[in-house]
This record gives sequence, C-alpha cells and structure tokens, in this order.
Amino acid sequence: MSLAKVRIILVGTTHPGNIGAAARAMHTMGLSRLYLVNPARFPCAEATARASGADELLAQAEICTNLPQAIAGCRTVFGLSARPRNISWPALDARACGALAVQESLEGEVAIVFGREHSGLSNVELDYCNYWVHIPSNPAYSSLNLAAAVQVMAYEVRMAAMAGTSLPSRRSTESHPASVDEVEGFFQHLEQTLIEIGFLNPSNPKLLMRRLRRLFFRAHLEIREVNILRGILTAAQDKAKGL
Repeated sequence: MSLAKVRIILVGTTHPGNIGAAARAMHTMGLSRLYLVNPARFPCAEATARASGADELLAQAEICTNLPQAIAGCRTVFGLSARPRNISWPALDARACGALAVQESLEGEVAIVFGREHSGLSNVELDYCNYWVHIPSNPAYSSLNLAAAVQVMAYEVRMAAMAGTSLPSRRSTESHPASVDEVEGFFQHLEQTLIEIGFLNPSNPKLLMRRLRRLFFRAHLEIREVNILRGILTAAQDKAKGL
C-alpha cells in the first residue's frame, strides 16, 4: 500500500497548532505529503508541539503562495466544503472521496484541499477542484475543526487503500488524462477567447466560467482532447482577428 501520491493541502491556516495537529493526523494514517498555502505563522514551535512526533512532515512541508501552485502536477483535486454554494458541482461524501482518491493516485498525483478555520475555501478556490467533498456530520452541530477534518479524510483514504478499493475505470488503457495544469491552461485560453469574440463580458461575467468549468470537469478531459479544444479556440481567435 502506497499513499505517496496523495497530497493534503491546507489553505490560509490561521493557527499554527492546527498545522501540527493536522500533520499528526496524517502521520497516524500513513500520509506524508503536506502542502501549506499562505499559513499565517509557520514554522512555529506551537505547530511542532502539536505534531507530537510528526516533525518530519512539518520539516518537509511545501510552502506555496497560492492554490494553483500547490496543486500543480495533480490529475484530480478534491476540495472540502461544508457550505452550500450558488452552483452545483460534482459532490462526494468522505468515504467516496477516499475510494476515488486512492484509485486516481494509481495514475497520478491527487490533492485533498482544506480551507481556513473560520471561512473554509472561497468559491474561486473551489473552482480549481474537480470534486467538492462533504463530511456528513451531525446537522445540528456540523462544525469540525481543521485537524479533525484532516483525520477523517486521512482515515478514509487509508481504509480505501487497505481494502484495495477499485472503482470502474473511466478510461481506456491508451488514454492519457490531462493534468490540472493542462486543464487550467485550457480554461484560461477559453476565457480569453470568449472575451475576444464578444461572448463573455469581463466586467459582468456572472457564473459563465464557473458553469463551463463544471461542464468540462465532468468530461474528465484527456491530453489530446485538451489539444483539440485549444486548437479550436486558436482558430476562433484567428477568425475574430481576420487572419
């Protein structure tokens, strides 16, 4: 059993003790890839104290300035979200996330992303996630602290890996799934093209790009499909410029 391709990403963590407690939760379940996006205080003695022996995870933690940097190179990204959002998105509970994360990690890097202690992940940050994940806690008291949420997800990932959980493959053996970086490049190209042809008003974008993200995330794009789509976009841009 190897969980080396599973990243745990903490975004905007305010209290260093929560980082240490999350590292301890990861270590108990065999996870070792910790990424920190703009932590308020790190490194910090409080984080080391709360890690209780998981000091190596803290020493090896990757510090990033934004979420795209932290998920670079991943094939699938799962974002934890407890709040309802303005637009529906592919959603999983914690157990289904654990199973899918293990399956996806057989083919590439995956990331499970946790937000700030008081406000979670922003809508913009969730836009980078292929799936939104909900821990089905008591609806009368649904608040989980950060380390507890990490512990739940780390446990589900470990249990799925130990069980050898296998879900039906979505792809043929000849397919090559596009990475997060490649899909993000496509989304940037798509947005720019829609602006150039007058379909998207950048001063009043509404939810268009978020809905398009949802559409293409459902398709699980392959590299060759991204290349075809970007070729179409380039042709549309040339046509709009009269080339």
